[in-house]
Formats: sequence, C-alpha cells, structure tokens
Amino acid sequence: MLTSQFLLADNLIEIGEYLSMKANSLVILDFETTGLSPDMGDRAIEIGAVRLVDGTVTEGFQSLMNPGQRVSRFIEDYTGISNEMLANAEPCAVVMDRFADFIADDNLVAHNASFDKRFLDAEFGRISRHYAGEFSCSLLLSRRIFQDSHNHKLGELVRYCNIMNDGEFHRALYDSEMTARVWMAMLNSMADRYQVFDIPFDLVSSRP
Repeated sequence: MLTSQFLLADNLIEIGEYLSMKANSLVILDFETTGLSPDMGDRAIEIGAVRLVDGTVTEGFQSLMNPGQRVSRFIEDYTGISNEMLANAEPCAVVMDRFADFIADDNLVAHNASFDKRFLDAEFGRISRHYAGEFSCSLLLSRRIFQDSHNHKLGELVRYCNIMNDGEFHRALYDSEMTARVWMAMLNSMADRYQVFDIPFDLVSSRP
C-alpha cells in the first residue's frame, strides 16, 4: 500500500491509495420527505440517486413513493410533489427495496447527509434492508475545500463552481445530479492543489 502526505485545510493528512474505494466511485443520493424527522413520523416521498464510476455518472435512480399519509401544502409548494402525484406512486417499501438493490455495496454521499441518512436508515429499517457502504457529507467537505464560498448550501455551491443549471432544486434526482457535480469539483480542486489523484474515500469521508 502506497502512502503520501499533504495539507488539507491546514491539517497534515496521511493517505493510502485504496483504489478499490475511490472517492469518485460511489452513489450520491437525495430524499424529498413529508417533513424533517422520521422520529416524528415523517416519511420519504421521493428518492433520487446517481452512480459515479471513475468520476462519470453511469446510471441513475428516481422514484416517487406513497408514504401512506398526505403531505402538507408547504411540502407540495417546496418540492412540487403533490398528493395527486403520490396517490398513484408505489409504496415506500417497494421503492426502497429496489433502491437497496441499486446501492449494492457502494459508498454513499449526500448534501447535508445527516438528514438523508436518517431517512435512509428509517425506511430501510421498515423493510429489514441494510447497506454496507460508508456515508459522507458533501456539505461538510465543502466547508474544508471551498472555504471562501458565501455559504455551503447546494445552490450556492453550484453557483460558486460555475456549474450549469436550470435552478429547479428540491427534486431528488436533480439535487443528486448537482451534488455529484459539486463533489467532482471538490475532488478536482484537491487534485489541482495537491497533485493527489485516485483520492481514497476515507480521506474525504466527513461522516454525518
């Protein structure tokens, strides 16, 4: 195993080149939900995800899901997902079972990952499914890589990185696609600054 050292956010980091767990090969996901907390009975209403392989999006996953409860007018306005759209959607259990197969053993990334991890854990717990990969938070990593960004919300980071977009945030697949582009911009910035390539996932794993 080869090791090297470099500075990241003024801290000396020692890394190993674990090529089988590269930071540019993983699944990036995003949930839309009925509210903020599964502990308070909130449920997922949409999942979107993209798979990165060597920095390239190779496939995606998107599905609405019926949570078995009506969503509020606020959530309808915020996400653009109406109760009428959800009425004909597959139940959460069916969608999440398919999503578990999609994830396989990949590592996972989300923006503000503590939110998405709570819902993933809760929905998987309902159907006794699990995931083997580790979670990382692109928001936390952005605070280390893009320290001069005005803030670290997804929309602001998309602007900061000059990523083309149509401004239609708060739908799961679109947000996961934008997160993937921001994620790769951060990895590319690290490579440019420190001449470190094949970055291992453990190095950038800001666990929620």
